[in-house]
Amino acid sequence: MDITTSIAKPDPAPPDVVVRGDARSFRQGVVAGKHHLVADEPVAYGGRDEGPGPYDYLLAALGVCTSMTIGLFARKKQFPLEDIIVSLRHSRIHAKDCADCETKEGMLDRIEVQVEMTGKLTPEQQARLMAVAAKCPVHRTLKSEINIQLRGAPATAP
Repeated sequence: MDITTSIAKPDPAPPDVVVRGDARSFRQGVVAGKHHLVADEPVAYGGRDEGPGPYDYLLAALGVCTSMTIGLFARKKQFPLEDIIVSLRHSRIHAKDCADCETKEGMLDRIEVQVEMTGKLTPEQQARLMAVAAKCPVHRTLKSEINIQLRGAPATAP
C-alpha cells in the first residue's frame, strides 16, 4: 500500500479591501469588511462625482487616524478634551520650494493637516496631543518607506 502525503498550503489571508470597477467610468465599488463604499472622480475630471476620489480617501484615512490617536491618548491620560476636528488638504509643490524636504528636484506631494481641539486643555496638554498626532499609524506609514507589491492576475471573461 502506497501512502502519499501532501501538505496543502494554507489560503493566503483575505484582502483587507476589495475594489471593483469597470472600464467605462471612474466609479468604483469598495468593500472593506462589512462596509460598502463608493469612489469616483469629480465631473470636472470625467467622473460623475458619486463618491469621494482616491485622494479624498487617502486624506480621510490620515484624518481619521489622527483624530482617533489624539482621542485615545487624551482618554488614557484623562485630559479634558471634548472634540477634535482635523482638516486636510493635498497639493503638489516644487521640491525647491520646500525648505525642510530632502528632495530638491521635481515635484512633491504635500498634505497640510490642521488640528483643532476643544476642551479645557492646558498649553502643555495641547502640545502633547499635537506631538501624539504625528505618531498615528497612518501618518507613520505615509512618512516611511512603503513597499507596494503590485501583482496582476490573468484576465477572465465576465
